[in-house]
Formats: sequence, C-alpha cells, structure tokens
Amino acid sequence: MIMDAAAARKVASAPRPVIEVNRVSFVYGSGDGARVLSNVSLQCREGEFFSLLGPSGCGKTTVLRLLAGFEQPSSGEVRANGQALRGPGVDRGVVFQGDDSLFNWLTAADNVTFGPRVRGLPRAERRRLTDTYIDLVGLKGHGSKFPSELSGGMRQRIQIARVLANNPKILLMDEPFGALDAQTRNELQDELVRIWAETQKTVVFITHDIAEAILLSDRIGVMTSGPGATIREIVPVDIPRPRLRSSVEFGVLYERINAIIVDEVKKSRTRG
Repeated sequence: MIMDAAAARKVASAPRPVIEVNRVSFVYGSGDGARVLSNVSLQCREGEFFSLLGPSGCGKTTVLRLLAGFEQPSSGEVRANGQALRGPGVDRGVVFQGDDSLFNWLTAADNVTFGPRVRGLPRAERRRLTDTYIDLVGLKGHGSKFPSELSGGMRQRIQIARVLANNPKILLMDEPFGALDAQTRNELQDELVRIWAETQKTVVFITHDIAEAILLSDRIGVMTSGPGATIREIVPVDIPRPRLRSSVEFGVLYERINAIIVDEVKKSRTRG
C-alpha cells in the first residue's frame, strides 16, 4: 500500500517511542520459578505521561524494575531511547514509594546536588541545578533542612528534585505518593502535573489508585491479574487539563477502568 503525502507527514511528526516493551515475560528464579509477567507489550511516546495500574500483585512494579534495568526479562526485549536495556542508566531516573533512598546525614540541598557532584559538575553549576529544582518542587528556603526535619510530602518532593537534577530523559515513579495522607497526596498530584508540564519528561507512573491515574496520565495501561499478568487494555485519557476530579468525564472513565479491575479480581479469585 502506498502512503499518501498527508499520512506520511502525520507519521513523520508523531512522537517517537522512547520506551518499547516487546513481548516481555518475567519469571523469578530459574527453571520453574514464579511467572510474574507474560507477553507484555507497550510503547511510551516522548514526553508522555503513562500510568500502569491493575489488581494487587499483578506485576506493575516488576515492569518498572525492568524499565529501570534492575531486572532483565526472561524473554522478550525492553528498549529505551532506541537501545536494548542491559542495566540501569543515567537516561532513567527512579522515584521510589518511600523516602529510604534519601541520605539522612545530608541536607535537602546536598541530597539534590549529590548526583551532579558525582558527575563532576563545577560547583557553580551544581548550585544552579540545586536551586532550580528545589524551587521547581516548591521547597525554596528548605534546602538547609535534613530529611528528618521535613514532612513526608516534602521528602517526596526532594526525591523528585534529586532525580530531576540528573536530567534523565525518562522518569520512573513507583507509587511515590502511596504512603501519604489524602490531602498531601492530592497536592502532590497537582504539583507533579505542573512539574511534568514544565520539564516535558517521559513519565512511567505505577499506581493502584484509579483516580490518580486519570488525573495524571495521557494513557493508562490496565494489567490483568497475576500470575503471568499482561496488559489487558491501554486506555487513553481524553479529558482536557486541568482535570477536575468531580467532572462527569472523570467519573465515567473511572467507572470504566474500575469495571475492568473488578473483572480481573473476580477472575483471580476463581483461579485461586
């Protein structure tokens, strides 16, 4: 089939996939180990906010660990920026659920500047990056405080600032707001949308919260229940930003996704 000029221009202008997961399966251990993922395929475009959700234990975090390079697939291939992944890389930054990855003996500012210092950047450039990203996450004036002097929400902001200071192309976030109270969580969700809009990073966000996924995402990958989970459906979020949690469109999409997850939970119980 010959592609017409208009179609060719559309293809050429489409954002290229930054993340490619091609028919990936993952088994813990060797031989007859526990099969976590089966035949998972997805793509994320440059600058896209993509969320993964699904029933508890479906392997969402395992997908993120594969993208981070912490694990290798048992079969299939994971690619980032056109390259097959063989391990962690500076092109991918990870924000974890807890704040254990912060260095408690360093101030907030020193935590943020740690990566640029390891990379050997000049002092003035490190200072500029630190000030920029502490300000970006809304913590200007708190750089001299230690993690123990910050609230849970503030510590998560420092985690995000520390990752951004390394300028990764891809931001991988593993339920970063899961341990926070509802009010702080809502505030940080809105802040994350603002930060993503300003930085234009490609984000893969793991969550079990349907409303959170709808609020944040361009598309949502809904996984099947495990073991051997895969992607059941990828749902586009065609709701204009800023999004209101109380809007009719939000509620309709919530019920659609919730019905998928309820169905998967029922299947899991039947198999069990």
